[in-house]
Amino acid sequence: MKKEEAERFCRFLVDGRTYNGTVRGNMVDIVEGDMFGGFSGMRMSYPADMIKILTPFTPTKIWCVGQNYVGHVKELNNQLPSDPVIFSKPLTSLAGCGDPVRIPEWAGRIDYEGELAAVIGRRCKKVSEDEALAYVRGYSCFNDVTARELQVKDGQWTRSKGFDTFAPFGPYVLLTDTMPSDARITTRLNGNVVQKELFTNMVFSVARIISHISRFATLEPGDVIATGTPEGIGRVCPGDRVEVEIDYIGTLTNPFISEP
Repeated sequence: MKKEEAERFCRFLVDGRTYNGTVRGNMVDIVEGDMFGGFSGMRMSYPADMIKILTPFTPTKIWCVGQNYVGHVKELNNQLPSDPVIFSKPLTSLAGCGDPVRIPEWAGRIDYEGELAAVIGRRCKKVSEDEALAYVRGYSCFNDVTARELQVKDGQWTRSKGFDTFAPFGPYVLLTDTMPSDARITTRLNGNVVQKELFTNMVFSVARIISHISRFATLEPGDVIATGTPEGIGRVCPGDRVEVEIDYIGTLTNPFISEP
């Protein structure tokens, strides 16, 4: 797949109205329909700098995977898991590209975690690893923001990862069932590279993750699966800006602000 050939789906706001679209260079073309039921062009476009990019769609559920890169497991002094470690985030934690992530003053250390998100396109239950990618509609960028001290204190992850705005997602969905083998993620904190990794270095592949989740939960169109973060997590503070860039997809950018 060539980068210029990748079709990317988005949702955006312009002149007070919300549209679905596809990205074409510095232009966004309006489409009729959606990425799950099918869409077609409408011969109307806007320059990208004239619109507000929203989350590509509102997820049905947000699934997440922990400890899915060897380097990240080691930096947290954990043991490699024998199966994917699965947790979820509430839909209220969702944030779009450019939206501020709000840091509660009382929550202690807050970390960024840049990740690849897989988007489920068809309902599936108990699928094999060989079949799993046939149910993927595309891929996007994700930031699994985490209140690290609360994660340790609670002994489970619901509160530490479930704050409002702690799940930035977007800006686009690359419409393919398989990420190119040379694709990598690059996370930047205030312009400085802090994470960089190939997705081929995951402990558990996207196919394995989908198969594993589908054994205990039905996956539905619009489910988002954040596939884990590589080595290089770190603290964010009010005033910081985090960029999660994924080859072939784009860059998810969010400022962090203080919330009393």
